[in-house]
Amino acid sequence: MSTPRFVSLPPGVRRTTAETSRGPFAALEALPGSGVAERWPALLVPGLTGSKEDFLGVLQTLAASGRRIVAIDMRGQYESIGPDDPSAYTRAALGADIAAVLEALGPDPVHLVGHSFGGLVCREAVLAGASPASLTLMSSGPSAVTGQAAAKARALRDALPELGLEQIWALSLEPDYAGHGVEREILAFLKARTLGNSPKGLACMADEILTAPDRVDELAKHCADTGLRTLVLYGEDDDVWDPRAQAAMAERLNTSKVVIPSAAHSPAWEAPETTAAALRDLWAGIERTQK
Repeated sequence: MSTPRFVSLPPGVRRTTAETSRGPFAALEALPGSGVAERWPALLVPGLTGSKEDFLGVLQTLAASGRRIVAIDMRGQYESIGPDDPSAYTRAALGADIAAVLEALGPDPVHLVGHSFGGLVCREAVLAGASPASLTLMSSGPSAVTGQAAAKARALRDALPELGLEQIWALSLEPDYAGHGVEREILAFLKARTLGNSPKGLACMADEILTAPDRVDELAKHCADTGLRTLVLYGEDDDVWDPRAQAAMAERLNTSKVVIPSAAHSPAWEAPETTAAALRDLWAGIERTQK
């Protein structure tokens, strides 16, 4: 779970709702200081236990380059309503949601960024036919998590039906955050985010990150056939997917990788300026060749 450094909205960032053909999604929207977006927009998708606030550290910087930047809560996450139906939380279903948001943000092509589990979901959207302007896989791997990350996801999935979110927060998460000296305002946000999740959705998504197949070769073929540009971006100390696995994924995709120094699994918070610069460079380069 990403821990934000602040939760107040920077200038030019507002809370809103992305209305789509598959329902509404809670969102943060950032616009350039002029209020006029002259370049293609971008959609940022969080990971399993995250939310749109995971991108607060980069929204203003990304928008300053002349773009509309939208970060969402996926279905069942924090402030986006989700049903108790497990079928709503498969990678394919969540990918269909992302495709609907991309369509709603048009008509211009939309750059797509998926963090962690969000990267697996964005991959599903693309392989099912969504056509973003680019795809960035941020701290996301080729397939299911393994090792300690898998143990944590499995523990969450298995504990939810028995304990529920309130007990998981009180017994495990809150003491851990408090022990690390998390500020009161941030702690209050983390509690609200945790309890705002759909328990059924969180359990199902935890299972999805534990069972995701390797679809890298399919994505590589899709990119070769369509010309879709991709980027693999991750922290040098990522502790969810091994950096070596992410580097190998970039090679299989025949694409560039950006390794963020002094960052682990949440580069948008741990190194926001470096992360934003890498995204801006990718997007600007693509648009120069398309216009």
